[in-house]
Amino acid sequence: QVQLVESGGGLAQAGDSLRLSCVASGRSFSNYNIAWFRQAPGKEREFVAGITRSGGISTYADSVKGRFDCSRDNAKNTLYLQMDILKPEDTAVYYCAADFVVADGIYASRSSGRYDHWGQGTQVTVSS
Repeated sequence: QVQLVESGGGLAQAGDSLRLSCVASGRSFSNYNIAWFRQAPGKEREFVAGITRSGGISTYADSVKGRFDCSRDNAKNTLYLQMDILKPEDTAVYYCAADFVVADGIYASRSSGRYDHWGQGTQVTVSS
């Protein structure tokens, strides 16, 4: 089992930057692919970014590619999402999620159904 706690959300203006963190507790953080999802009011939860066990491969939704950077520090059991050039459409609750995988190099799934462990979410609001 792994427990996840997000932080770093808040209010920002368009063009600003924010960095989200997700701290994991429990067993074997490095055995999990980790992803960020977000959910805006009235919309379905969507994949934002994911990263493999070792942090060697990150993948992104087209809507954030080039603006967001996902990284992890397994020594600190922490996942990060650096969000630059924020847009109002980035406004959502952001969740981190963990998926146990048997080997490194398996791309993080873009499907929320794959993930068994979720944080409580952190709100990001971007004004124009």
